[in-house]
Amino acid sequence: MKKLAALLLISSVALFAACGKKETAPAPAAGTDAATKIIVGLDDNFPPMGFRDASNELVGFDIDMAKEASRRLGLTVEFKPIDWSAKEAELNGKRVDVLWNGLTITDERKKNISFTSPYMTNHQIVIVVTQSPVKAKADLAGRIVGAQDGSSAVDAIKKESQIAASLKELKTFGDNVTALMDLSAGRLDAIVVDEVVGRYLISKRAGEYRVLDENFGTEDYGVGVRKDDAELLGKLDQTLASMKQDGTAARIATQWFGTDLTK
Repeated sequence: MKKLAALLLISSVALFAACGKKETAPAPAAGTDAATKIIVGLDDNFPPMGFRDASNELVGFDIDMAKEASRRLGLTVEFKPIDWSAKEAELNGKRVDVLWNGLTITDERKKNISFTSPYMTNHQIVIVVTQSPVKAKADLAGRIVGAQDGSSAVDAIKKESQIAASLKELKTFGDNVTALMDLSAGRLDAIVVDEVVGRYLISKRAGEYRVLDENFGTEDYGVGVRKDDAELLGKLDQTLASMKQDGTAARIATQWFGTDLTK
């Protein structure tokens, strides 16, 4: 009986050990959904970086860049239009995983979010109608200037305090397309906008607008990531670097701008 009891005890221990092994599954890679999907926050009215085409499909340079980067990372990508003036809250509130839509790297933004290495250089240009008497930034004194709300154009104007103080009004808009319409209608004297966006928009209406020789400074675009998401930041940096090295970034840029504007 003692031998039988001992055999039963050994069998029971082995059985429980085996069951324990079956229940211990390997830990999933960093958050199940997060490991397979990336949500990109963007302004869907920011051509040619990200906007809707005639079929209401999201297209643009940054859309193509994000799709290719996600493919290389083995992630499915979801594009989520957001209120661009609340972009940092959307990111840090974890409603999106990255901000990827012509996002300018600034010291102020670096306080709240992290950035990849720059992938494109941009300027803040001044656009006026062709017949405008405005020839230089100094001529904006006493005039109404438009810019997109929450954009780096607003920061660039305010940075040049003397010019900013001389304006009759700095009027902000939800998007640059609306600002350009107000310029055409005479409700604005000029708009300040990202060069890659502004030149794309005015190319659709040749002869109607003019770009001043002076601008409001040079800046770099980067992908915005939460400060606590260092792993994703590192992976994006590596992927963007490989896209630049193998010519993919240059090819995408040439498709949208006619030349390679990547950095």
